[in-house]
Amino acid sequence: MSTSKIATHALHAGHDVKSNGGTRAVPIYQTTSYVFNNAEHAANLFNLSEPGFIYTRLNNPTNDILEQRLATIEGGIGAVVTSSGTAAIHTALLTLLKTGDHIVASSSLYGGTYNLLNVTLPRLGIKTTFVDPSEPENFKNAVQENTRVFFVESLGNPKLDVLDLKAISTQAQLAKVPLIVDNTVATPALLNPIQYGANIVIHSLTKFIGGNGTSMGGVIIDAGNFDWSNGKFPEFTEPSPGYHGLVYHEVLGPAAFIAKARIEGLRDYGAALSPYNAFQIIQGLETLDVRIKKQSENALVLAQWLQTKEEVSWVRYPGLADDPYNELAKEYLSKGQSGIVTFGVSGGFEAAKKIADETKLFSLLANIGDSKSLIIHPASTTHQQLTEEQQESTGVTSDLIRLSVGLEDIEDLKSDLAEAFKKLKVTV
Repeated sequence: MSTSKIATHALHAGHDVKSNGGTRAVPIYQTTSYVFNNAEHAANLFNLSEPGFIYTRLNNPTNDILEQRLATIEGGIGAVVTSSGTAAIHTALLTLLKTGDHIVASSSLYGGTYNLLNVTLPRLGIKTTFVDPSEPENFKNAVQENTRVFFVESLGNPKLDVLDLKAISTQAQLAKVPLIVDNTVATPALLNPIQYGANIVIHSLTKFIGGNGTSMGGVIIDAGNFDWSNGKFPEFTEPSPGYHGLVYHEVLGPAAFIAKARIEGLRDYGAALSPYNAFQIIQGLETLDVRIKKQSENALVLAQWLQTKEEVSWVRYPGLADDPYNELAKEYLSKGQSGIVTFGVSGGFEAAKKIADETKLFSLLANIGDSKSLIIHPASTTHQQLTEEQQESTGVTSDLIRLSVGLEDIEDLKSDLAEAFKKLKVTV
């Protein structure tokens, strides 16, 4: 299957039917633990000299199939699934960082991620400098002696800025630090950041990959293309006191990071994905390629329609010909620009909240990527905890509405918004 396309890998990768009782569907291995053959077998598993399953906090056969499938479609060498997208970010960062380390991050981030970097990690002595990602040189200019990670979203949520990943990865290489890319909004069906130099890819599996709004999950995918022996990461080149003196880079080479994320990250932070949720996410992954392309198609048509409405002051969608990120979208998102559309409501903050209240097909809730269409007013919800200046840097304005466009008939979606617009008293 090495030459298969993403749609095929999403259905078959990682699942050897002969090793799983001949099951065509991926089985749910709903167990906490696994019986060892004997004491020697157990010892071999724990010292990593033999592959196998130990405890579901570390690994599980259902989760393993999902990990192999996601690593394959993103072009990585391995993956670790976690209990949520935020858990994936947290586990990845704390696998790499310690007190005194520094991150350079795009300012265009989901509100929860911004808060993690800006408020929570500084309590552990890990600080972040946020930069405007539209100028890749900003990353270079923000590098400090203790910088250990660049962190970005490939398609910002909710700013919808398309990043020049090749240029940013060049800056990361010059700084000798890994580039971590959250690819949640674009998905691997539309964009593979590893092809453009990313070293680690993150997804919230809760969103487009799961696709049905039923199960939370996250994943860390390792490209296997970073040199952990470059002198900046002694945790990979010196004996690990947390794993009987194991020298990760010496024993595991290119897979040092993803192994550490599992055997120390999952062990110590405990953000394990349940096998049932892994099964649910696999069901969504199998139809991702079809869904995200239809959602992208619906989103573009809806964005074009919104541009014609007097109640709308502006529209952002990278697929629009006049969008400031359209040229980068042609380079990085030629198969579609995802299902997220944002627009400004004439009348500002209160008018935008009114629109969110009045839609019927668009459900007012805090999520994206569902097969059903969703709506939210970020300034009063997902980005409420940020200052006005911080909100502006992430792309959030008081009049902004974020739509996650689903699979409904496009005419029904237009009608739903049109009815909500009628409830506004706007002087144009």
